[in-house]
Amino acid sequence: MKIGLERIDTQEGIIVKALLDNGVTGLVMSSEFAKKQGFKMKRLERPINVRNVDGSFNKEGLIENMVEVNIYYQGHREKTEIDVIGRQKWKVILGMPWLARHNPEIDWKTGEVKMTRCLEECEKQWRPVQGKLGQEKQKEEEAKEEAGKKREEKEKTK
Repeated sequence: MKIGLERIDTQEGIIVKALLDNGVTGLVMSSEFAKKQGFKMKRLERPINVRNVDGSFNKEGLIENMVEVNIYYQGHREKTEIDVIGRQKWKVILGMPWLARHNPEIDWKTGEVKMTRCLEECEKQWRPVQGKLGQEKQKEEEAKEEAGKKREEKEKTK
């Protein structure tokens, strides 16, 4: 699913394809993706051992860093910490803690994920716009969307 991630330090939003995985016991981000996107990493007080599905230790070693981000998806907004792990093919995984907290409706046939049971503290605010700064630019994007909807409605009535 495509989600918006906002860097806390710059308030710059990007859009990324995230995986949902109920077998993952946290929220994780690839270290290469974190570096490429300029996320500010914070060192964990205690590194975390990572185990693979078969119980073996992950060859990439310990999780030693995390990033603070805002996650945006379908009006859902959440400030959270994501652990950073090295050299992965994926960019972001939202694991079981995120799935249990938000309990999204998932249509496994279509891949559609709905946030119909989202908690009130998830603050329904703005969606990130790739390459632009936070809320000040969001109003501009919403105005463009609204204008597009009005054009479509006029064309339907012709």
